Amino acid sequence: MSIISQSPATLEVFKEFNEITNDELENKLAKAKTTFLEWKKTSFESRAKLMHRAGEILIEQKKELAILIAQEMGKILKYGEAEVEKCAAVCDYYADNAQIILSSEIIATEAKESLVRFDPLGPVLAVMPWNYPFWQVFRFAAPALMAGNVGLLKHASNVPQCALAIEEIFVKSGFPEGAFQTLLIGAKRVESVINDDRIVAVTLTGSELAGSQVAAAAGKALKKSVLELGGSDPFIVLADADLEKAIESAASARLQNNVGQSCIAAKRFIVAESVASNFTAGLVKKFSNLKIGNPLDADSQVGPLVSEQSLLAIQSQVERSIALGAKLECGGRRIGEVGYFYEPAVLSNVKKGMPVFDEEVFGPVAPVVVFKDLAEAVDMANDCQYGLGASIFTRDIDLAKTLAEKIESGAVFINGPVRSDSRLPFGGIKKSGFGRELGSYGIKEFVNIKTVVVNE
Repeated sequence: MSIISQSPATLEVFKEFNEITNDELENKLAKAKTTFLEWKKTSFESRAKLMHRAGEILIEQKKELAILIAQEMGKILKYGEAEVEKCAAVCDYYADNAQIILSSEIIATEAKESLVRFDPLGPVLAVMPWNYPFWQVFRFAAPALMAGNVGLLKHASNVPQCALAIEEIFVKSGFPEGAFQTLLIGAKRVESVINDDRIVAVTLTGSELAGSQVAAAAGKALKKSVLELGGSDPFIVLADADLEKAIESAASARLQNNVGQSCIAAKRFIVAESVASNFTAGLVKKFSNLKIGNPLDADSQVGPLVSEQSLLAIQSQVERSIALGAKLECGGRRIGEVGYFYEPAVLSNVKKGMPVFDEEVFGPVAPVVVFKDLAEAVDMANDCQYGLGASIFTRDIDLAKTLAEKIESGAVFINGPVRSDSRLPFGGIKKSGFGRELGSYGIKEFVNIKTVVVNE
C-alpha cells in the first residue's frame, strides 16, 4: 500500500511512500526493546537535556515545519507555527518537571518505610491523527520519553512527512537510536503491533471507531491503553454574559485549528433565549468576513478541510439538519472546483434529533440552540454521547462553578474557549475516551506504580 503526501488545497501530490516491510517492522520493534533497556537507566538530568534540545530544534524549524503541516493537512501558517511552539513548550514542561512529578512518594504505615515508585514500562505505541500532526505526537512523546519509556508512532497516513520529521527531530536532539521511531504502516497492521510482546501499552487520539478497535485489541492483549476520542463540546452563553466577548470566543472556539477540525472545538452553541438573536447575528458577521484560501497564503484565515470524505460528511450533516427544520444563516457551501474548501456556516433553529446537534461535526459549522432556563441548558449540554470539554459564559462566576459541577465532561472553561495546556490534565469521559494526557496525571499513565515496603 502506498502512503501519499498530498495537499488538500491544490491536490498536488508531494511524495509517495511504501509501507515498511515486515522485516523492517521487526527491526524497529527489536531496536525499541534494546534501546529501552538502556534508556530506562538514564538520569532525569540526561533526559531533560535532550528534551530541551528537541524544543529548541522545534523553534528553530517552526517556519519550515508549519509549511509542511500546511502542505499535508491544510492548516494555515499561523496555526501551524503556533502548534510547533506548543510542542516546544510541552518538551520544556516535562524536561523541567518530570523528575519532580515522578519522585517517590513516602506513605506512612506501620512498616519501617513504605514508598511508591514510578518506573518506566517499556515501548509504547502511539496511534495519532492528522489534525494536529505535531502536537498530538509531542504531548505523548515528551512525557513518555521523560518517564524512561520509548515510543513508536503510527501516524495518520495522510501526514507521512510530518511523521518522519518528528522522528528526525528526536534524532537531531541526541536521543539514542530507537528511542522514538516512526512506523509507516497502514491501519490494518496496528493490531499485530499491539499484540507484539515488546509493546507494553498503546495510546490513541482519533475517532470513536478507531478507539474502540484499538481498545479491543489492547484489552485482548491485556495491555494498558489511553484513548482521546471525539467531542461535541457545548458552548453555553447565559443571559448576563459579556456578549461581545462570547461571540469573539465562539468564532475562535468553533474555527480553531484552521476550520474547526479539533476534538475540543466548540460544536454546540447553547444560548439563552433573550440573547440568542444577537449572538447568532454576531457569529454570522464573524463567519461572513473570513478570508478562505490556500493555507500557504499569508492572508488566508481559513484553509481547506482535510479530505473530500470530510467535506461530504459535513455537507450531508448540514443538509439533513436543514431538511429537519434548521435555518442556514450563512455559508454552508463548497467553494471552488479544486481542493476541499467549505464556507463556514451558522445554523439557527437547531433542535435535538438533528445531525448537527446529535453528531460530532468535525468542521466549520456552528449550530445555535436556544434554552429557556439553566436546568434546560445543563440537560442540553449533557445530552450527548461525548464528554470532552465545555465552555460557560457568564458574569456570575459562582454560578458558573456550580454549573461546571453538573456538566459531564473532562474539562470546563469559564469565560473562555476550551484549550489544552501542558500543565493541566486533558481527556474525556463517555465516548470521548478514558485516561489522561498532560500535566502530572498524563505522565503517570505509562509508568509502573510500584509499592515498596521495608520492614524491620
